[in-house]
Amino acid sequence: MSDVLYYQVSTTTDTREAASALAESAVQARLAACAQVLGPITSTYWWEGKIEQAEEFLVLLKTTAERAEALQAHLIAEHSYDVPEVIRTPITGGNPAYLSWVEAETQARG
Repeated sequence: MSDVLYYQVSTTTDTREAASALAESAVQARLAACAQVLGPITSTYWWEGKIEQAEEFLVLLKTTAERAEALQAHLIAEHSYDVPEVIRTPITGGNPAYLSWVEAETQARG
């Protein structure tokens, strides 16, 4: 079993509205305690055999290890891209009170 208890999950999308919708739906579903939308940013990447460049918006979400798989599935299902970026970065430390808050806010409510 992993020692990681918390993750920061990132994804990008093409509009601020789409980024905000992903952030809100993930927080509403309690798959993430919070989400920040940053941008616009410029992304350079390979797609269908050529280098592309596009303006995108970055979404950073905080979640627990317990909710990370469900968050990933949610982002993929709700995303407009064919192959959306969804990357989980382990949080190896931080403000204990903040991390406790992340834990509390990602618990399913009945």
